[in-house]
Amino acid sequence: MARPIVRWGAVLGLGSLWWWAVLRLALAPDAGVLEGVVAAGGWGLSLLPVHCVPKDRAAGAVASGRWAAAWRAAPVTTASPHRRSDAGSGRS
Repeated sequence: MARPIVRWGAVLGLGSLWWWAVLRLALAPDAGVLEGVVAAGGWGLSLLPVHCVPKDRAAGAVASGRWAAAWRAAPVTTASPHRRSDAGSGRS
């Protein structure tokens, strides 16, 4: 029971600190470096992939090396090459 309360307290506390910094940057003419650092740090944290799992445990993940193996196993085309402009005319 204590863990969810602590987690929500941290989320609400840090979220309100971030909003304070963003609003102060937008509205206060004397906002400084501290507000900018807090706002940029909070935005940067939102870019972190916090819900990642290792690839071998992820549901529906493509196996490592699958694309490389597919490219190596691709059949060679049997189509004839394009004619070059100086190759002359073909049979009529």
